[in-house]
Amino acid sequence: MVILDQHGRPVSRAAIAGPQTARVAHLHSEFAGHPVRGLTPARLARILEDAEQGDLVAQADLFEDMEEKDGHILAELGKRKRAILTLGWDVLAPRDAGGREKAAADYAREVLLDYPDFDDLLFDLMDAVGKGYSCAEIEWRRAGGEILPASIAHRPPRWFTVDRATRSEIRLRSLGSIDGEPLAPFGWVTHVHKAKSGYVARGGLGRVLCWPFIFKNFSVRDLAEFLEIYGLPLRLGTYPTGSGDDEKATLLRAVTSIGHAAAGIVPEGMRIEFQEAAKGQSDPFETMIDWCERTQSKAILGQVLSAEAKNTGLGSGVAELQGEVRRDLMLSDARQVAGTVTRDIVYPILALNKGIDNLRSCPRFVFDTSEAEDLALYSEALPRLAGIGMRIPVGWAHEKLKIPAAGRAEDVLSAPLASLAPLKGRRTTLPEAGEDVTPIDPMTERMAVETAPAWGAMLDHVRAIVEGAESLDALRDALLAAYGDLPADELAAAMAMGFAAAELSGRYDLDRTSDA
Repeated sequence: MVILDQHGRPVSRAAIAGPQTARVAHLHSEFAGHPVRGLTPARLARILEDAEQGDLVAQADLFEDMEEKDGHILAELGKRKRAILTLGWDVLAPRDAGGREKAAADYAREVLLDYPDFDDLLFDLMDAVGKGYSCAEIEWRRAGGEILPASIAHRPPRWFTVDRATRSEIRLRSLGSIDGEPLAPFGWVTHVHKAKSGYVARGGLGRVLCWPFIFKNFSVRDLAEFLEIYGLPLRLGTYPTGSGDDEKATLLRAVTSIGHAAAGIVPEGMRIEFQEAAKGQSDPFETMIDWCERTQSKAILGQVLSAEAKNTGLGSGVAELQGEVRRDLMLSDARQVAGTVTRDIVYPILALNKGIDNLRSCPRFVFDTSEAEDLALYSEALPRLAGIGMRIPVGWAHEKLKIPAAGRAEDVLSAPLASLAPLKGRRTTLPEAGEDVTPIDPMTERMAVETAPAWGAMLDHVRAIVEGAESLDALRDALLAAYGDLPADELAAAMAMGFAAAELSGRYDLDRTSDA
């Protein structure tokens, strides 16, 4: 049987026999560079230009350094990456699926549930938010008659390049080709994230974050220098005319040691003067640092409130609005990652084991991004809507409220007797076609609704008597004695209204029959 990859190209069994990177030893022997050392705006611009021309190594190393050296970027990107880990997920059969597709979806779901590091894989794929792409290599193993992923390992972004023709196809760097080596079919999970539009090299947020990062570095350095000399007087050493280099060096050492050790010696004829202490404030540096971090938060999360502990005085409405922005980003991230998992994990598993041969018939990996509705609101609205005859599907209610439907063998919660007894036999749906319905049925349903509180009060009274009885004889006597004291006034009033309505309905029917 011919196995086709995601793009309809034949895949040989030998192609998945081992990881592709095992054949490129030079990548494993490389050490990451650190472009942040001595980084200047001119050098940063050159790194970004090289990436646009296909050399992604320095840019990838730069983005790695930025996450390691800037705690604010690390924290904000961590929130963005981990947001999808809070979502449930499933593998669903395609539209109008037959039994084969449904069985394939169940199989893929079980395989992914059994993979122990699946959450770690999702986190690694989200690394593409900052760098534009993230690649994980699949190593397959045979388990009986199945071929399953043994490991899916994240590979350093510096190992990859792009083809010069389209600048959109990610390839493995190779010593023999400037365009690199095409990635092996079924060997990689390649996630290209659209944080912004553009080629692969320009699609990540790192290119936006690198400028506030370098400005922030300069400000932090200047602040550190300011704090080192703040409050210290200027020490000015003078030496007699004709002093040699040795005397000058001695005086300089003395001036320096006085600043740090508060003590020093100088040759006779030399002197040290103390000028006014250094003045100034740290506010300009802190303002620049704050601007840089706010810009980073806006780029990563779309807002700044979740990163600040300040009292804005704007109320909770602004926080809720900016929370919605974060949800928009999470929905976009989830949709993009789900598409990659479907294409590069679910499809290969099913192609190798279940004979799925095209993406259109392949089950889809999806995140559950829906939110549960207000339980209190629905618990009041649904009984009333059902009471007036609305046909509400039970499955829809379970889906809206995020309450799973119980299996046949599972215990289920039940309502108290007081709330169930008045509604026994009550219709909650419209009559089916051909069903024999009398004009009294709607009135009966209405009576059930109107008398429910009265029945509840009476049953509560009886329940109190039962719970307080010390023996069966005492219970019998208490029930007989309470018969005339049951709170039946509300029930009588409701029944009176019901009888009146029934009488009026009967007269109307009689008059209509006479006219006919």
